Amino acid sequence: MTTSQDELLAGTRRALLRRVAVAQAEGRAPSLVAAVVRGGRAVWHGARSMVDGHVPDERVQYRIGSITKTFTAVLVLRLRDEGVLDLGDPLEKHLPGTGVGEVTVAELLAHSGGLAAETPGPWWERTPGALRPGLGDVLGERPVAHPAGRRHHYSNPGYAVLGALVEELRGASWEEVLRREVLEPLGLDRTSVRAQSPAAGGWAVHPWADVMMAEPTEDYGPMAPAGQLWSTTGDLARFAAFLVRGDDRVLSEESLREMRTAAAPSETADLAVGAGYGLGLQIQHQDGRLLVGHSGSVPGFLANLTIGVADDVAAVVLANCTSGPTLSQVGADLVRIVAEAEPRIPEPWRPLKEVERSLLELAGPWYWGTSASVLRVTADGLLSLAPLSGGGRRSRFRPNGDGTWTGLEGYFAGEPLRAVRRPDGTVDHLDVGSFVFTREPYDETAAVPGGVDPEGWRGIG
Repeated sequence: MTTSQDELLAGTRRALLRRVAVAQAEGRAPSLVAAVVRGGRAVWHGARSMVDGHVPDERVQYRIGSITKTFTAVLVLRLRDEGVLDLGDPLEKHLPGTGVGEVTVAELLAHSGGLAAETPGPWWERTPGALRPGLGDVLGERPVAHPAGRRHHYSNPGYAVLGALVEELRGASWEEVLRREVLEPLGLDRTSVRAQSPAAGGWAVHPWADVMMAEPTEDYGPMAPAGQLWSTTGDLARFAAFLVRGDDRVLSEESLREMRTAAAPSETADLAVGAGYGLGLQIQHQDGRLLVGHSGSVPGFLANLTIGVADDVAAVVLANCTSGPTLSQVGADLVRIVAEAEPRIPEPWRPLKEVERSLLELAGPWYWGTSASVLRVTADGLLSLAPLSGGGRRSRFRPNGDGTWTGLEGYFAGEPLRAVRRPDGTVDHLDVGSFVFTREPYDETAAVPGGVDPEGWRGIG
């Protein structure tokens, strides 16, 4: 991925730089670096630093904290796609003896397994991982805080468990598996478990005075899969592009779409602000825009990766301070600035190379009772069912190869769609999860549940 400063308009670049400058100044960050990705590649890099003439570039490493969790989630999804595990499997099936074996893999990924937020004992992010040499030390005597599956409760130990699961099933260290299966294929040569020069130092900035103190940099041991990685804006820009488009060497676009789909019950407060969690990715609805990604913080560092999927714009923001600027807001603002100043230009419309006549037969308006919907054949080979106007149930459907289709989202996610035909081969109705859709409202010639009044439609005289 190359970085070009010329692909964005001058006004857009200035607005991006100003947002970064305000964040660094008002947040009192020793340094703050950012990158913007559009169309699958980095198109802007900006940085501000407390040291004149020494501005970090896109190859300087910062610790990225919990963005590490997204990398770990990719490794787990790879195991699922290979058939090594199922997301519904209880942990005990693959990693016995943890004491939390009834929690499923999916619940661990979505932070809905009820595990405690932190490890027992001293603050794990500021103490050596040698204090927690095994999973028993990470989980402690009371590892469960809530009933599994009932609520989203962020758990750092949960991702340590997922890292151990990867090690068990791959027969190699989490670090080695990550390097071999994700970092090398995606060309992320500046992402590592331990710092590689050039790397920023981590600082704590005094809350009431403009002075600083160096933060310790610890090796987290078994907790590494939850938050140890170091990376750069250049590498995370590549990773952001991958999270949208996929790479068959690592993970398919379909599996990444699954990661971006809400998978955990949200707290009431999260619902109020439009926040959710998928499989290793945070989800945020903000100002009418759907954003996905992850934030990260460890002593001395803050990090954020934000993707506006519909806008095809992503932002990476890194800072070397324990607290200060709210990088999730900075990332969202960088996405918004580009999306509003230079809206995405759609690809030219092109007709399909070919389409089955049986699909064209299904396309067009359908009625569930008196509610009008339309079924469309999409350019990516799917079917799309949506209300003819206004809100209502809508979903895309993927083909199953046997003449039936399966819903991908919304009310009809996982539900079957099939065309029910008459003896002469013509379509009588669509059956969508037992709902009957007919060509006319309560079509008297179709098999409508409960039948159709023989007097038909009439007015009141």
